[in-house]
Amino acid sequence: MLNFTIQHHLFEPWRSYHHPAVRQLAFCIASPNTIQSLPPEMTLSNHFMLHSDQEWQDLFFRYQPRLNELETNPQPLIDFLAQLKSTRLGLRFEMFLWFWLLDEEFHHFKLLGHSIQKIEGPITLGELDFLILNKKTQAVEHWEVALKYYLAEDQYQLGQWFGLNRSDRLEKKLSYFTNRQFQFNHALNYKIDHKFAVLKGQLFIPSSISDSNLSALPHWVNQNRRIGFWGSTMLPQFYRLERHEWIAPYLSPISHPKSKWWHNGLYHHMNEEIFYMFRSSPLTAIDRLHFNHN
Repeated sequence: MLNFTIQHHLFEPWRSYHHPAVRQLAFCIASPNTIQSLPPEMTLSNHFMLHSDQEWQDLFFRYQPRLNELETNPQPLIDFLAQLKSTRLGLRFEMFLWFWLLDEEFHHFKLLGHSIQKIEGPITLGELDFLILNKKTQAVEHWEVALKYYLAEDQYQLGQWFGLNRSDRLEKKLSYFTNRQFQFNHALNYKIDHKFAVLKGQLFIPSSISDSNLSALPHWVNQNRRIGFWGSTMLPQFYRLERHEWIAPYLSPISHPKSKWWHNGLYHHMNEEIFYMFRSSPLTAIDRLHFNHN
């Protein structure tokens, strides 16, 4: 096996739940953003913020009694998710957050609106994911949410983090946040006081780097979120994750580490908490493979 750096003692409480959907719901709440601050290379047209790791942990602990209930009886969550006909992980992630926000007994938010279209005449200007009243501060907040998986080239600069479809870049997503998604200052007759990006998922660095040294990562990469690795080498002791497991793997493997499973996708080590994104060809400028995982 390559010399992977393993991050220990991370806050990953979703791993203690047995039911797959409850594990995924717990991940969507407890997991920190993949970046902990905005890269200094960014130009902000419309200012937005990120929730801190501590805020997500506090929100998880507030919701833990409800998660324990759902572990015993997950049917309300299963029924809610059944409304979603798409297999896109980003939409499934949004559904989990929607379910959680509707459980107002377990947090300090009041959901004012979801998927709010801004229309001017015949033109749709954009859509807001969530409009929320923070009952602690009485501020109205606009949240845009995304579940993303980005693979870095060797210098880790902002422009070198690519999605599985190379046209999807972290730099492009952050630019879209500030230029398009956070352009609105009012919605549903409310003045928006604060804007937050909820950017979860996972970042991956090349497994070809000799020591897989995490210290070279930019300061804005959140190392409180487990960093994965990517490469084009087939490795033993890894099994392929099914689509929904990209959010959080099931408690036990449902596929096997056999060569027939080796095609582009996300893999998990049989014994260690290591994630490996396998690609049949290297991530280069001529790599035009298209995927629909997020």
